[in-house]
Amino acid sequence: MRDDILPFSRPSITEDEISEVVAAMRSGWLTTGPRTEKFEAAIADYLGAGAQGAGDINVVAVNSGTAALHLAVLAAGLGPGDEVLTTPLTWPATSNMIMLAGAKPVFVDIDRDTLNMNADLAEAAVTERTRGMLPVHFAGLTCDMGKLGALAVEHDLAVIEDAAHALGSACPQGKAGLLGVAGCFSFHPTKPITTGEGGALVTRDPAIADTARLLGFHGVTRGARARATGTAEYEVAALGFKYNMLDIQAAIGLHQIVRAEDLRRKRERLARMYHEALADLDGDLLYLPPPTPAGCVHAWHLYVIKLNLDKLDFDRPAFRAALRERNIATGLHYLSLHVQPFYERELGCKPGDFPEALWASDRVVSLPLFADMTDDDLTYVCDAVREVVQAHAV
Repeated sequence: MRDDILPFSRPSITEDEISEVVAAMRSGWLTTGPRTEKFEAAIADYLGAGAQGAGDINVVAVNSGTAALHLAVLAAGLGPGDEVLTTPLTWPATSNMIMLAGAKPVFVDIDRDTLNMNADLAEAAVTERTRGMLPVHFAGLTCDMGKLGALAVEHDLAVIEDAAHALGSACPQGKAGLLGVAGCFSFHPTKPITTGEGGALVTRDPAIADTARLLGFHGVTRGARARATGTAEYEVAALGFKYNMLDIQAAIGLHQIVRAEDLRRKRERLARMYHEALADLDGDLLYLPPPTPAGCVHAWHLYVIKLNLDKLDFDRPAFRAALRERNIATGLHYLSLHVQPFYERELGCKPGDFPEALWASDRVVSLPLFADMTDDDLTYVCDAVREVVQAHAV
């Protein structure tokens, strides 16, 4: 038995990040400023490495992935009367930002194995009001962007990627975040890299970037840095928000983005170890994540198993409690939105509308996965999972 709790996620912070935050505080520039600008450029460099047209990538750093989603939906021109296809198996921010823009989220059921939006079902959800698509790259595995991209071209849909899980992910069509009109990343402490809280909108369309910058800072035509240095007057040009990233946050991100690929590879190695250690249980007492398709890169933000409740005499809360008794914390990603009271009321959703999302919603559990997790940590988790499910097998 461990003496301490093993978290399901923990950020990897080095002295470089700590020193940069201290330097930012000593500089006297705490809000949006030079470090934020440098961080935006570093994200563009990271995403553009080896990519054709890398210099065309625009990055708008903001205070959360949720803010990035809101700005992307608005900047893409989606609003009242428009429908946007998305997944029910996601955090509420995905659909909420569609609704806050005045548009309507239209859920498409998921693929049971990948937990991503099922591209084969998306066509049937398109109506004359469908104007956009907001796929979520669940756990860091990209959606089937070949099929979704073709559907978007056929119906002239604006594709906005919820890439909160997917910094570092890729598929044959390209890198996550660059597969539509805009991509949205989260830098929450549980995400592939962190700025404490924070996010970024990325796009190759300068008009979308300009609109996001305008709406993300009160709708005024000059940001905090320009006003503080007296370099420009400003005008209020639109109804905007307070979504800007702080230099204190960007100070963390400057060193996180440099380490992004190394952190991803460490999580990928741990995911492989999970696969190997639990392989004999896969398809029996539980289901493991599917193999990464050829030509894809998985960010491994999460390692999500699904309990086979047909072969167990307990439910997910009991499973999670049993691991907690062994000092192992787990995550829940996610409870399907279509069975939540708000969406039942506002969108008229019923439990049977999306059977695969409902099935997954009762069974998913996120096991601990983070770059600084040790091999002994992982072995302890695997032993506990095995002990618990085998004790409750029927």
